[in-house]
Formats: sequence, structure tokens, C-alpha cells
Amino acid sequence: MVRAVLNRREWLRLAAGAGMTLLVRPAHGEDPKSGLQRKIPSSGEQVPAVGLGTSQVFDITGGGSEREAAKEVLRLFVENGGKVVDSSPMYGAAETLVGDLASELGIQRKLFIATKVWTTGRQEGIRQMEDSMRKLRTPRIDLIQVHNLVDLDTQLATLREWKKAGKIRYLGITHSRDSAHGELERVLKAGGMDFVQLNYSMAEREAEQRLLPVAAEKGTAVIVNRPFARANLFGRVRGKPLPDWAKDFDCASWAQFFLKYILAHPAVTVVIPATRDPKHLVDNMAAGSGRLPDEAMRRKMVAHLESL
Repeated sequence: MVRAVLNRREWLRLAAGAGMTLLVRPAHGEDPKSGLQRKIPSSGEQVPAVGLGTSQVFDITGGGSEREAAKEVLRLFVENGGKVVDSSPMYGAAETLVGDLASELGIQRKLFIATKVWTTGRQEGIRQMEDSMRKLRTPRIDLIQVHNLVDLDTQLATLREWKKAGKIRYLGITHSRDSAHGELERVLKAGGMDFVQLNYSMAEREAEQRLLPVAAEKGTAVIVNRPFARANLFGRVRGKPLPDWAKDFDCASWAQFFLKYILAHPAVTVVIPATRDPKHLVDNMAAGSGRLPDEAMRRKMVAHLESL
């Protein structure tokens, strides 16, 4: 079992800084249907805490029902207050589909677009990022991340130039394997990262040990990928009822159970579940509404999952 390193005092301090609501009702006058917002530490800009991933599910070419489903997901995402959409050149046709659908729906200016550079060499990195801009149909990308730390120093040098020139707004790094957490920690400690994207879920809690505290300490926004551990979490709870006490933090489904656990960590900025199912999208977005579990409740959630 992974032990979280934040003590109660640190937890409450970070929670207050993130403007979190932990097991309390929305304040008087606050719209209970509005999604949870989190600040990007390097700028103070607020973004909705539930985003949208595009790995595999948006790798679609041509027309057909899959494309229409993806279009409906993107429409509902914005309608339900979503903003951060994450993609990558390694996700096949996903960047092109995001750009095309956002243009068709007329929502380009409502999105916070995050993508990645995933190659070696300065010129090849520039070529890839320019290609991403073309596919995403935008002259400026909100966030570009060095994917899996590939050719890190070379690509970061370009990203810093692009940020200064206004071609991108933020820069960051990513990885999706626990084995890379040590290297992510080293880069984070060096400073200068607006964002880090990492794997974190109730089944993969290793990020709680060092990465999330370091990100909070260095003022780096955190994007969480694989929040369902590639659907493995749903396999563990298949056929099992949601515990009655889940209603204590306004949780109505297992997807919300898993997402609220992540969102309740004060270092997390955005979680990006990937889906092409409109019903799943609406369910995921609801995790950003209502109360979140506090520290004690999160421990209870882990214990319950491990008992199944």
C-alpha cells in the first residue's frame, strides 16, 4: 500500500491554496452545478478541473458513427463547462479530429488545447509542433509538453523560445509510467515547468509519495492521465454496488468515485479521462460538481476498494 506523505497540516494548507471544497456544501450564492475550477500556479489562470483526454478514442479518420460520437462528446464537454483538451502527435488522427470538430462546432476559443512534442532534434521538434498547430487549426497552442521526456533539453529550449514569442502560453513535461517518476521529480525540482502530466489513480498511487508534493512546492500545475488505470479499476468493481457513504461527497457512480479521489488531492489541477461515449462524458464531468472527499474519507475509499 502506498503511503501519502502529506500530513494533515500540509494537506489543509494546500487545499486552502487550491480553493478546494472538502465535504462541505457550496457556499450561499454559488451555483452548485458549476464545475470545480483550479488555478494554474504559474499564472493564476483558472481552468475547469475535469478535462478530456483523446488517446485512442479520438484516433478516427473519415466519417461514420464514431466521428459523430466524438463530436457529441466535444459538444457536451463544452456545454458542461469543460475546457482542457489534451492530445499528442502519437495519438494518431486525434489532433486533426479535435481541430476539425472544434471548428465545426465553433468552439475553438472556448478550449484550452494541450498537446505534446514527441521526437528528437530541434528542427524535427519545430516541424512536429508546427504540424500540430496546423492539425489543431490554431496559430497558438495553450500548452505543449515534452512527451515522455524525449530529447528533453532540446525541446524545452525551443518551447521556452516559443513561449517568449507568444506561440504557446505554457510549457510542461509528461510521462505515464511509474518508472519515470524519479526523472520527473528531478526536472520538477530544477524549476521552470508550468505543467507536469503524470499517471495517478486509485490503482496507481505512487505519485502521492513524491511527485505531487514536489509539484505543489514548485508551483507546477498537475494534469493527471490514466485516472481509471486504463479501465482496470472498473474491472475491480464490476457488479459491485457503490457504497452508501459515497453520497456524503456527492458521488453517484464508480467513475465519479475514482475521479473525486484524484480531484481531492490539493496538488491536482486537471484530470483528463478519455472517452468517446457521451453518457460517460456527462458522468465524468459530474465529478467536478458538489463536495469532494477529505483526507480521512480518501483513506476510507482506498480501504473499501482494496477490500473488494
